[in-house]
Amino acid sequence: MRIDLHTHSIESDGTQTPADVIRSAQEAGLDVVALTDHDTTSGWESARSAAQDVGIGFVPGIEISCEIDHLSLHLLGYLVDPQHSGLLGEMEKARISREGRAMAMVDLLEPDTGLTWQHVQAQVAQGATIGRPHIADALVQIGAVADRADAFDRFLFSGSKYHVGHYAVDPVRGVELVLAAGGVPVLAHPFAHVTGRVVADATAEAMIEAGLAGIEVDHRDQGPAQRAHALEYATRHGLIRTGSSDYHGAGKPNRLGENTTDRAEFERLLALASGPTEAFVP
Repeated sequence: MRIDLHTHSIESDGTQTPADVIRSAQEAGLDVVALTDHDTTSGWESARSAAQDVGIGFVPGIEISCEIDHLSLHLLGYLVDPQHSGLLGEMEKARISREGRAMAMVDLLEPDTGLTWQHVQAQVAQGATIGRPHIADALVQIGAVADRADAFDRFLFSGSKYHVGHYAVDPVRGVELVLAAGGVPVLAHPFAHVTGRVVADATAEAMIEAGLAGIEVDHRDQGPAQRAHALEYATRHGLIRTGSSDYHGAGKPNRLGENTTDRAEFERLLALASGPTEAFVP
């Protein structure tokens, strides 16, 4: 059973519709796929319908941006109640902050690149959660860079003179919100040394104390040493171990199914959900 529990659509910073993500997952030979767009559940309905049509499993999820001590980290929340008021409030705060942040970055970029807010808006699907990848796509569109990677390398990396921060919830609070919404919290790519986002053990332990259920072990941004550390950490703390692609369509080189989650670990995850949201597993 091939299970990929981390993908993105145009509802956040992917390049395919939710339904097309599902169809691509089926074509890639996956049996189960989760849609985990940033700070939104808006793609769930069409993704679930597409999964039923093509006959593969679907897990509704989200990816929540968190921050502690100026370090950005990501929390995956599976099977959360999309109507939970606390979670909805945090997602709305994050989306509003992301848009303001994007506008501020465009203002900084315009004198040097000619980028305008209209260029960025043209890259964002209606109602989608806006992020730096949309700015990157706009820079590609106007010919300022070759591709998304080039945009991040030259203009959009953390520490760039064009970079602006945005609101993100404390990671312990994020875990608490996912649990309150009946979901299952899993820490995404915590030791991703490739992108510089390495979660301190003290932070991970505080999240575990709050109820963190799992950790993403197999991810392309974690090398062999980091995966071994994540596996040891998960084993020591009894955490669910996941593997995922973090697929973004054409937005990143990540390919569907390049890392997968064992069936036994997936079943552990399903068993922990306590809210009204259910996975579709044919």
